[in-house]
Amino acid sequence: MFATIERLPADPILGLIEAFEKDTNPNKIDLGVGVYRNEQGITPILQSVKEAEALLITRETTKSYIGSHGDPLFAQVLLPLIFGEGSSVLAQQRASLTQAPGGTGALRLAADFIHRIDPRKTIWISDPTWPNHFAICDAAGIRHDRYPYVDPQSNRLDFPAMLAALQQIPHGDVVLLHACCHNPTGFDLNRDQWQQVLAVLQERQLLPLLDFAYQGFGDGLEEDAWAVRLLAENLPEVMITASCSKNFGLYRERIGAFIAVCQNQSEMEKVRSQLAVVARSNYSNPPAHGSALVATILDSQELNPLWRQEVEAMRSRIADLRQALVQGLKPHGLDQTFAHIAEQKGMFSYSGLKPDQVSRLQKEFGIYMVKTGRMNIAGYSQQNLDYLCRAIADVCQKA
Repeated sequence: MFATIERLPADPILGLIEAFEKDTNPNKIDLGVGVYRNEQGITPILQSVKEAEALLITRETTKSYIGSHGDPLFAQVLLPLIFGEGSSVLAQQRASLTQAPGGTGALRLAADFIHRIDPRKTIWISDPTWPNHFAICDAAGIRHDRYPYVDPQSNRLDFPAMLAALQQIPHGDVVLLHACCHNPTGFDLNRDQWQQVLAVLQERQLLPLLDFAYQGFGDGLEEDAWAVRLLAENLPEVMITASCSKNFGLYRERIGAFIAVCQNQSEMEKVRSQLAVVARSNYSNPPAHGSALVATILDSQELNPLWRQEVEAMRSRIADLRQALVQGLKPHGLDQTFAHIAEQKGMFSYSGLKPDQVSRLQKEFGIYMVKTGRMNIAGYSQQNLDYLCRAIADVCQKA
């Protein structure tokens, strides 16, 4: 059977990793891989995480399963972080959290759940989006379609086109929305635009699936949750996928959550029973270490404030790097061309660089990014900023 299997092309991001590692250019820069890096180019272990791990060594008493829904304390402390301490959704017991192996696992839970309850649904996804959104839908057997998000000509958020498309989506379908720090573009909706999206969701009875992978990396932990809370408090049903990879730096621990907000507690209990079955048939039980770390930090009067300071430091550094890149391009006459980079949010930027320019950056300068021009802002530093700016100027001036 194996002899007939075709070899598939490598994932574009994984291919970049291999090419970057083989590159002998001493000035090479990796702007492709979607992980946070500090000024030394390292994805650090947060101090709050180190201290939580030390506590777990002394506290942990078993390696038994934690159940299909995951660690109860993890849910108890993560839900208020997402919905707010005074949330009416939590007070009315409308939300159910199922722990998942990372944000990707949470998205797969969502897709499997949708397919289980109504396989006729279509998930509408922004154009562009994180490519794995489509792969997850395909793997779950869910139909998907696109709505416009960025104008390819101006490389700017095209909200009128987005809103017009949402108004044409069939009643009852699912709409995948990036809650903050849109991946890959960095263009986020403002609060007035979210209010308009809410009105369309209500009018057409659309079910939102909010991908919430970057809480704290946009405007702050509370500010980034604004859209999630708006929709959860004003709609009878909402789905949310959350990730702790970025804001806790727990990439390899694979810790995320799928949250279903229902009309009332009775419906929540029914949905929760279905999600247990979906999780059971997928991976049975989620891994325990990551959720224990998150629960330990958020439940600690000492570690919680420390963690919040560390998240704010990462967020501030990313925002500073955005401003620095635009200013660094100013001597080359390109600050206005790339002014949008300073306006975007989160780790990623749709830079506006064309595929041929991206190719030249890689071949001539050892600067790696996705061919669409999507770059990881946390991939460069103050030390190599000037080199990056000169390289961008070179490929732009010779275009």
